[in-house]
Amino acid sequence: MDMMIWNAALSLVIGIVSWVLREKAAELARVTILLNKTREEIAKEYMTKLEVHADINRVMNRLEVLEAKIDRLIESNRMRGV
Repeated sequence: MDMMIWNAALSLVIGIVSWVLREKAAELARVTILLNKTREEIAKEYMTKLEVHADINRVMNRLEVLEAKIDRLIESNRMRGV
C-alpha cells in the first residue's frame, strides 16, 4: 500500500512539473518569435555604420566644394579691391 501511495504522489509531482515546464517552453517560444520580429523591425528603421559613413562623406565633400567656392569669391573680391 505504501508503494502505491508513493507512486501516486510521485506521478502527481512529475505531472505538475511537466505541465509547468511545458508552459515555460511555450512562453520561451513566444518570446523568441517576438524578439526575432523586433530585430527585423529595428533593421528596417536604422542605418548601418557604412550607410552613415557614406552619407557623412557625401556631406563633407559637398562642404569642401562650397569652401573652395567661398575661397575663390574672397580672392576675387580682394583682387578687385572691394
